[in-house]
Amino acid sequence: QVQVVESGGGLVQPGGSLRLSCAASGFTLDYYAIGWFRQAPGKEREGVSCISSSDGNTYYADSVKGRFTISRDNAKNTVYLQMNSLKPEDTAVYYCAADKNHPSQPPVQAMCVMAGYGMDYWGKGTLVTVSS
Repeated sequence: QVQVVESGGGLVQPGGSLRLSCAASGFTLDYYAIGWFRQAPGKEREGVSCISSSDGNTYYADSVKGRFTISRDNAKNTVYLQMNSLKPEDTAVYYCAADKNHPSQPPVQAMCVMAGYGMDYWGKGTLVTVSS
C-alpha cells in the first residue's frame, strides 16, 4: 500500500521541541520532493517547509525560519521536521506530502507557497499542541 504516515506530534510547552517523522511505504522517497504543511483550526492549510529530492534545496516559511529544520534520510525512507522554540501559534495538525519528480514540478518554494497543491501522496496528519 502506497502511503505516507506522520508521527511525533503531541503536547509541548512553549519553548519546547518536537521532531516529526514522515515515513513512506510502498514507494521510495529518493525520487520525491517532500513538504510539511499545517492547518490550524479555522485557518487554511499553509506550507511550513519543503525539501527537494535531488539537490537538497529547502524552503521555510518566514514564521518558522530559524526554528524548524527539515531533513531526509533516504536509507530510512523518512523525512523529519525538527521543531524547536515552539510557540502557541505553531499549534496545528501537521501533514506531510510527497510529490514524484516530473518535468513540470514546481521548485520547493512554490510547492510550499501553494500549500502542496497537486502533490501526489498525503498523510493523515499529526496534531501538535503548544500550550502551558
